[in-house]
Amino acid sequence: MPVIPADTATAAVPAAVEPSPGSPLVSRAAAEFIGTALLVAVVVGSGIQATDLTTDVGLQLLANSLATVFGLGILILLLGPVSGAHFNPAVTLAEWWTARRGGAGVTLREAAVYVPAQIVGAIAGAILADAMFGEPLVEWSTHDRSAGHLLLGEIVATAGLILLIFGLARADQLRFAPVAVASYIGAAYWFTSSTSFANPAVTIGRAFTDTFAGIAPGSVPGFIGMQLVGAAVGLALVALVFMPGRAAE
Repeated sequence: MPVIPADTATAAVPAAVEPSPGSPLVSRAAAEFIGTALLVAVVVGSGIQATDLTTDVGLQLLANSLATVFGLGILILLLGPVSGAHFNPAVTLAEWWTARRGGAGVTLREAAVYVPAQIVGAIAGAILADAMFGEPLVEWSTHDRSAGHLLLGEIVATAGLILLIFGLARADQLRFAPVAVASYIGAAYWFTSSTSFANPAVTIGRAFTDTFAGIAPGSVPGFIGMQLVGAAVGLALVALVFMPGRAAE
């Protein structure tokens, strides 16, 4: 696998796909809003459809995860060239953090636009999914997810996601991001106890629907807190694994 030379490793753009430098901020914010909305619509809508078609929880999760894999991969492929296809405040904040330490990435102003667009988009996506299936447009979820092992699952899921995205950037392999990121999320549905939310905006959006993919509002702060911890762990792993100078060894 090719590795970026040591003197340019920190300049890699760690979005899911490198965006076009000519895209105006309003277009990038719109892409983040639409992408996050459609992602949540896929997650929630496929969950509703699955529970309508079968009572087998394993099949429900399989349908939910497969729909998410295909939907996320397409959204990254389509919108990545516009905004970088973050669709996730944890990714945006991690990119801002690396940028302020000398790497390329979003500025504080851009992050301040991306994150609200992602959160509002996630809420809109949940409402859209409920509307398509004749569910109440807004109904707070009663699905409690506050157990400690689920919180640990969110740390693992988010750390792995950040390691993957930023690792691909450091290794100059972002062209594989649509397949790699979607595949990781699909796998993490199954190998993490929390089914891998790994996204603060998606977590907030899923609190607005009392369906298969929902999360009780009381569980949201814990999930978001652990996702931010996971993002920090992921960045630390990137720094450890992709140390400057490794390419010269």
